[in-house]
Amino acid sequence: MMPPEQEMGITGKSPIVPGSSRLEDGMSEQVQATIARCSILRGSLRPVTLKFEDVAYTIKLPTTRGNCFGSTDSKPDRVVLSGVSGIVQPGELLAMLGPSGSGKTTLLTALAGRLPGKISGSITYNGQPFSGSIKRKTGFLTQDDVLYPHLTVLETLTYTALLRLPNKLTRAEKVEQAELVILELGLTRCRNSIVGGVLLRGLSGGERKRVSIGQEMLVNPSLLLLDEPTSGLDSTTAQRIVATLQGLARGGRTVVTTIHQPSSRLYWMFDKLVVLTDGHPIYSGTASRVMEYFGSIGYVPRMDLVNPADFLLDLANGVGPDMKQGDRYDNHGRSESDDQNSIKKLLISSYKKNLNDNLKAEIRGNYGDQNTSLPPTSYSKVSGSEQQWNTTWCEQLKVLFVRGLKERRHESYSGLRVFQALSVSILSGLLWWHSDPSHVQDQVGLLFFFSTFWGFFPMFNAIFAFPQERAMLIKERSSGMYRLSSYYFARTAGDLPMELVLPTIFVAITYWMGGLKPFPINFVLTLLTILYNVLVSQGLGLALGAVLMEVKQATTLASVLMLVFLLAGGYYIQHIPPFIAWIKYCSFSYYCYKLLIGIQYTDNDYYECGEFGRHHCKTLEFPGIKHLGPNNIGFDVAALGVMLVGYRFMAYVALRIRQH
Repeated sequence: MMPPEQEMGITGKSPIVPGSSRLEDGMSEQVQATIARCSILRGSLRPVTLKFEDVAYTIKLPTTRGNCFGSTDSKPDRVVLSGVSGIVQPGELLAMLGPSGSGKTTLLTALAGRLPGKISGSITYNGQPFSGSIKRKTGFLTQDDVLYPHLTVLETLTYTALLRLPNKLTRAEKVEQAELVILELGLTRCRNSIVGGVLLRGLSGGERKRVSIGQEMLVNPSLLLLDEPTSGLDSTTAQRIVATLQGLARGGRTVVTTIHQPSSRLYWMFDKLVVLTDGHPIYSGTASRVMEYFGSIGYVPRMDLVNPADFLLDLANGVGPDMKQGDRYDNHGRSESDDQNSIKKLLISSYKKNLNDNLKAEIRGNYGDQNTSLPPTSYSKVSGSEQQWNTTWCEQLKVLFVRGLKERRHESYSGLRVFQALSVSILSGLLWWHSDPSHVQDQVGLLFFFSTFWGFFPMFNAIFAFPQERAMLIKERSSGMYRLSSYYFARTAGDLPMELVLPTIFVAITYWMGGLKPFPINFVLTLLTILYNVLVSQGLGLALGAVLMEVKQATTLASVLMLVFLLAGGYYIQHIPPFIAWIKYCSFSYYCYKLLIGIQYTDNDYYECGEFGRHHCKTLEFPGIKHLGPNNIGFDVAALGVMLVGYRFMAYVALRIRQH
């Protein structure tokens, strides 16, 4: 059985990295040729030295309103980070330690250039501020694995390669890049397995984490930032992940990771440490000297302590090696929290006194800027000249379209949705089985059912689109993978073949079973009207989901809107009071219903009326039809067209606003 390091594609002293000459023992010549070729395609790494000095970040807490005296209570701003400094060079693995809420993730996000708001202090990359070129050479991995569950490992990495790698590479070369990453990260055995998720069985937690790392490795990043990559993994899998990161660092990359509570084996893999408590640093420097430092200021670990990380986390929580936890008060009447706060303050002051000045001297010692103060950090949007997309708009549209079809076909053609559409179509066909044309009210009811059912169904399905993909959209857009417009058009275009099939089958079944006009032209026009209505309804659902980005709120608002549209649709109420009659002009169901009536009945259609059906009356004079005015077909088509474009434009604008 291979050791974990070899199983992961890392051979200890000489890991497999781009440009490495030593390969895994027993590797075939074909695999060696693939690695050599893809290594050339990737190009050489551009080492990045990351320096951050006196980084501070503060958030404003919301003001409390409405106390007993009618005044407002202003809360003090919360300090998330304060005076954090450090330096990590190519080939080094830096770990950020600290309890929950200490600011690790905030600091990591700031280093990745993705933290909103104003950041004081300085963060530089090879002595330069954050820029578009740095962004494209930086890999950022969030704590949660944001992956499409129905795609395989190979598909996931291939689509990422097609979007993130530059146009100078051919499609075949980009696929080779994905194959190389699969080989490097030890994912060969599961390359054709679906990723899976909470409700879908797929990869293990460690394999999903490696796939997420692989997505960032595709661009051959010089700087790799990871947020708790071992969270939720067992110790063996966690060791494999950290061994992978160590191997990537030894290949010339700068690797920074947050980690919550590493084992002793993981701890000794780190080159440098930053230890935080309540946003303040208590140590920043070489990992091998951390115990010596804390011993020098009077905090010596117990003799039975095996894991140094436990000792550091205790200190970050304000727990000294000689404190007895569990007692609320000590012999002097001080509470345990008072002792913890005093220890934290002492550690913070010791850091400022003993480490801060030397660390700043080391930071400013590079690039000859000892006598210059570093500029404050600000993350303005990358300018158009800096933002160079790796692929063209059309290529992004094509890749996103195909990827969306592969991922969402399982949901759109799920057995439950197909059963729902077929069962309702057959049931409604049986209820209106060969309805008599003289029973105008029954046929009008069927047409109104068409307009309402295919108004509710697609709208509520579309509401989930953007809220469910929000995490993926944020992740990929933050990496500069594609334009928002290409994503939006690919998303909406990809829904067409999936969202229009079920209504077509529905109408094909119910129309002929329901006894409506048995002419092909009437059937085709009815089908086109229903599909038109589906697109408008879907657009409203997309707009609600994009504006609110919260499923419960969106579905509640959609229920209210559809109830209003249903009541004002022209079937239940024929004489709406003038002061509220305008509501019907906002209802797409109203226009769809009018179009269906106009398609089904003309001036040449009559029905039996009067006592015992002795007379023939024009169908368009039927009370339930006459008040609609179904002859104005052009206006109805135009009104639905305005809604179709307006709703989808509203959805795009809402997504664009949320990106800023």
